[in-house]
Formats: sequence, C-alpha cells, structure tokens
Amino acid sequence: MNGILPRGTKAPGFTLHVTPDQTLSLDEFSGRRVVLAFYPADWSPVCGDQMSLYNHILPEFRRHGAELLGISVDGAWCHQAFARDRNLHFALLSDFEPKGAVARSYGAYRSEGVAERALFVIDEKGMIVWSYCSPIAVNPGADGILDALEALPALEMKDGAAQDSRHVA
Repeated sequence: MNGILPRGTKAPGFTLHVTPDQTLSLDEFSGRRVVLAFYPADWSPVCGDQMSLYNHILPEFRRHGAELLGISVDGAWCHQAFARDRNLHFALLSDFEPKGAVARSYGAYRSEGVAERALFVIDEKGMIVWSYCSPIAVNPGADGILDALEALPALEMKDGAAQDSRHVA
C-alpha cells in the first residue's frame, strides 16, 4: 500500500497524548520543521531499531531545524516504558483513541490495526515536502529524511542553532 499523503499536501493537524496526562499538538510546531515517523509497535524488533537509529542521529535532524515525533497506536504508558528502556530523547505520541485516527488522516493505517512504517517531512509552512512508506518489516533508515531536510532552504542560524524562518527578512 502506498496511499500515504504525498508531497505538496497540507499536513493534517492533530493533538495526541505524549504522556497519560499531557498532549502535544502539531500546531505547537507552527513555523518549524517536523519529521513524523509512524511505526507499528513500540516493542517490535524493527521498530526498536528504527527509533534507536533516529535517537542516535537526532542532532542531525535538529541541525536542519527539524523536530522528530514518533507516532504509533500504542498507549502513552507503553510509550513511556519503551522510551525509558531505549533512552529516547524525542516525543512518542499515542494514536490510541480513537485508534489510528491520525495515522488514517495521513493514509498510514493498516487494516490489522497498526500504523504503517511511514515517514513525513513537514516544512515550516505545514506542508508535506517528502513522504515515504516502507515495507512493514523493513527499517527505512534515515537517508531519505536527511536528503529531504538537506533539500530545504537553509534556515537562518543564530548562536549555532537554526532559527524560525518567519524571522528572516
């Protein structure tokens, strides 16, 4: 299946639980670049390897001014245990109730009740600039994400960190 949202599509907004009592909204990243990594399940071997890889190269995503968000249908408690076990330093969002609603809005929901292994790069205007759906049993790695981020115009740098491009004259 490759019915995921293509490049040039406005990224659907969402608000999901990042902990059992806190939510995170895509709107909170308005004006910033976001990498969405949908994945089937926290404790599966391929997902664990994929999220650990992204954690390892997180500084590279941030160097390009992008925040990483992992999304699966697992619950917030499951995400907390998984993130602690893998020492992850990015938010894992729970697309639990209604199950898979955000994955569905991105065309990244499988009939067996889990998210596809789908990746999206969203620019600071909220547009999808790159998307990819990997076979469920294959770790897609990070090359496509990094290539998409490198293809975007450079953000203004201030004190060694990428700044919000809305402030660029």
